[in-house]
Formats: sequence, C-alpha cells, structure tokens
Amino acid sequence: MRGICAAVLVFEGMVIFFATLVALDLSDISDSTLWWVGGSGAVLCLLLAGLLRYRWAFLAGSVLQGALVAAGFVVPAMFFLGLVFAGLWFFALHLGRKVERIQAARAADQPGQ
Repeated sequence: MRGICAAVLVFEGMVIFFATLVALDLSDISDSTLWWVGGSGAVLCLLLAGLLRYRWAFLAGSVLQGALVAAGFVVPAMFFLGLVFAGLWFFALHLGRKVERIQAARAADQPGQ
C-alpha cells in the first residue's frame, strides 16, 4: 500500500508545483501567496511520501487532500486538481488495503513458508 500511495503523493506534488507556475501567469493573486500555497502543498506531498512508513502519515495524507481541495479558494483550479488527487489517494488506500488482505489470506493458506 505504501508504494502506490507514495506514487500518488509524488505525482501530486509535481502537479501542484507546475500548477503553481501556471497560476503565476494566469492569476491576479500575488506571487508570494501563490508560492506559499502551491509550494507548501508540493513540499508537504513529497515529505509525506517519504514518511508513509508510519501509520499516522496516511491520516496526514488524507488531511492534506482536504487542504488541497480547500486551496481552491485561493487558486480556483485547485478545486479540480484537489478532487482528482483526493480520488486517486482514496482509491490507492482502498486498493492497498485490498492487496494486503489478499496477501494475508495467501500467507495463512500456506503455513510453514
């Protein structure tokens, strides 16, 4: 589960960074506000991707998804990007749990290995 969730967070961080660059040209919001919102979101995504070995990081990743959707109040495009990546994040969590259950069932069926 950790690998797929980390991949989502890394790609999300890159997309947020590039969306921030685009918003600098297309938005009338101050550059410093855009960099604080976009830069902190991108950095947090990358940091959490590295911290997923801890269970609390999955909860923090879920909270981050909500925060990035809420960033749409600063940069409206973030409503769309935040919802897309929140969907990917929760799908990755669901898929990861399903894979872990299958692996645990296989391990239980093969005692002694």
